[in-house]
Amino acid sequence: MLLDTASLYYRAYFGVPDSVRAPDGTPVNAVRGLLDFIARLVQDHRPTDLVACMDADWRPQWRVDLIPSYKAHRVAEETAQGPDVEETPDTLAPQVPMIERVLDAIGIARVGVAGYEADDVIGTLAGQATGPVDIVTGDRDLYQLVDDARGARVLYPLKGVGTLQLTDEAVLREKYGVDGRGYVDLALLRGDPSDGLPGVPGIGEKTAARLLDAFGDLAGIMAAVDDPSAKLTPSQRKKLYEARPYLDVAPKVVRVAADVPLPPFDPVLPAEPRDPAALEELGAQWGLGGSLQRLLSVLHG
Repeated sequence: MLLDTASLYYRAYFGVPDSVRAPDGTPVNAVRGLLDFIARLVQDHRPTDLVACMDADWRPQWRVDLIPSYKAHRVAEETAQGPDVEETPDTLAPQVPMIERVLDAIGIARVGVAGYEADDVIGTLAGQATGPVDIVTGDRDLYQLVDDARGARVLYPLKGVGTLQLTDEAVLREKYGVDGRGYVDLALLRGDPSDGLPGVPGIGEKTAARLLDAFGDLAGIMAAVDDPSAKLTPSQRKKLYEARPYLDVAPKVVRVAADVPLPPFDPVLPAEPRDPAALEELGAQWGLGGSLQRLLSVLHG
């Protein structure tokens, strides 16, 4: 089980009131919400291995070099060295180091790699897996990793993590008309304002799905643009032709990396905390109470 950790703690932050606080008054709603999410996921799905994948760089320069608008609207502060600072709610940012310390004390593997997003870590781990993989994320970009033959599916939270959409290729075909492999082409044609991806002006999701159905993939669509006999409307041909500079680079930006140099780590889900003393201290300091106890009892069970 691979967790898109930031996606989940954002959901926890907005799903749990910030009146949930530590004894010193610090909000801990994202920390407690995430622990509750993990407890529920482990209880319901019983993974043998679990990795909390982290954004060491939420906006990698190599993606920005290709598409400068990539996530540009989410930059709070540019930095000369290292990743730009992402716009994050004031009371969420201080909770991220807390989350990292608690996961480390529990012994849940936490993997982030400089220059890469959590999506890329997930893509690399999913590609290396020898058995079935559940990817837990609220980010539809990761639908591209759905692969029935490999047993890779996305668990997409609809409401908390108690109600998950178990996304396999049948769900993707029903909702979008594509399989996991085709989702990258659909996403880059359609565009994604939340990631600053412009897409092809005038080509929405339904048109993109029809084009992919007719021509197979992006390469097939672009070959059709150059083929006067291909069944494209003059308007579609013009839009796709004019978007070619974007379409030449977009696949590299939208496709998750499969070759991230991962550090050594142990993905096995722990039955007992790695550092019980530190965990007890963190639990008391931040008032993690029932959330922490529920997770520990599920792990132990």
